[in-house]
Amino acid sequence: MTEQYEVIVIGGGTAGLSAALVLGRARRRTLVVDAGEPRNAPAAHMQGFLSRDGMPPAEFLAVGREEIARYGVGLVRGRAVDVTRDDDGRSFTVALGDGRTVRARRLVVATGLKDELPAVPGVAERFGRDVLHCPYCHGWEVRDQPFGVLATTPMSVHQALMVTQWSKDVTLFLHEVPESDLSDDDLRRLAAAGVRVVPGEVAGLVVEDDRLTAVRLADGTDHARSVLFTAPRPVPQTGLLEKLGADLHETPFGSYPVIDPTGLTSVPGVWAVGNAMGFSEQVINAASSGYRAGATINGDLLMTDLDAATRA
Repeated sequence: MTEQYEVIVIGGGTAGLSAALVLGRARRRTLVVDAGEPRNAPAAHMQGFLSRDGMPPAEFLAVGREEIARYGVGLVRGRAVDVTRDDDGRSFTVALGDGRTVRARRLVVATGLKDELPAVPGVAERFGRDVLHCPYCHGWEVRDQPFGVLATTPMSVHQALMVTQWSKDVTLFLHEVPESDLSDDDLRRLAAAGVRVVPGEVAGLVVEDDRLTAVRLADGTDHARSVLFTAPRPVPQTGLLEKLGADLHETPFGSYPVIDPTGLTSVPGVWAVGNAMGFSEQVINAASSGYRAGATINGDLLMTDLDAATRA
């Protein structure tokens, strides 16, 4: 038997839980489908969230799950493997990995994105520790240490310039990016910021006593560094949205759904929140997007039902 809900939230990270909290408090029968793969899982702490600065991400999400449970929101640990719009056009059926199906009048897609790291030995193993991607997330904790920046594209120049706010000892390793791809403005700004530019492929990281100590080039030279920043390639998890026919638009950071200010996609009844709607949504932004979508959906359902009652 297919269970019926008013709203199904696909994704149990910050954005999804935030939407579910608002909907639960609005007395909407809501289900969260949580595959348990939050983007910030490698990080020991999250920063920049007022009143929760320094809180471990896993603890933050555990508190969120406890909060939604107080308002009767259901939670399924599993994966949504398929989604279809029903023939009546007024509801959606979601197939779960365990073979069950659930149905709802509205959907919130909070499936986020995955970070694809450079294929340099040691980078993935140390990601979230001393290999980092976001200075706003981790810069304060590693301030004034010798930084390296592993280039992935010419846009890595921007990252190298940004991290000088937290350390004045910064080296940009061009890796596979040709020096000729850097513009004159790039070179002038790097020089003005005191960033050293090192050409040559990076072969791996030097780790001693479980700490990063150097970046090793293919020619065998080591450059002492304590922290390495790099920009992963974001891979948006838009498969379910694509199955529903949602319009996507290309950005420098991947394809994301076309949405209105509340997160509503081009598919009526389907909202996208958090990193499912854009690359740069930090935890606090994700919470905000979920809240906005949840409140909008409650109002949408209310007016839909009142209009139907009026017509009847």
